[in-house]
Amino acid sequence: MQLEIRPDPAEVGRARRWARSRLAGCGIGVDEPLAETLILLVSELVTNAVVHTGRPAVLRLSLPGTEAESAPVRLEVADRSGRAPVPRCVDGDATGGRGLALVDGLADRWGWSREGAGKSIWCELDRCERPHKDTKVYDIEASTYEGLAFEAV
Repeated sequence: MQLEIRPDPAEVGRARRWARSRLAGCGIGVDEPLAETLILLVSELVTNAVVHTGRPAVLRLSLPGTEAESAPVRLEVADRSGRAPVPRCVDGDATGGRGLALVDGLADRWGWSREGAGKSIWCELDRCERPHKDTKVYDIEASTYEGLAFEAV
């Protein structure tokens, strides 16, 4: 399945709605943690494509059917920019720049590759039940991930 994305920030919301509408057909409830993570990843990758390239993009979802319970869910955003994605280190006051760090922290796997004159950034989420790493409540003001600061805004 795929969705054409125009270089317009309003497309991010449309992409989230489109992805949410595709979940039920593969047995993922919209209120499940996997669905919530997938929608957040859609937001981050589509935002990156729209904001950083200013060019049309394509959102692709590979949602295995209910019989493929163990198959990963794959999300991919292809754009027409040949510039490689660059994770950034930002300070606590920055209002952006954390997208790829979030993708790295939330996805089970992610990467990118050249696609024609542009590139494709992809990530995968495993459908199996994830063990809870920690039940601690995270500080809502700020937490860190491998030296990168995240702040609730």
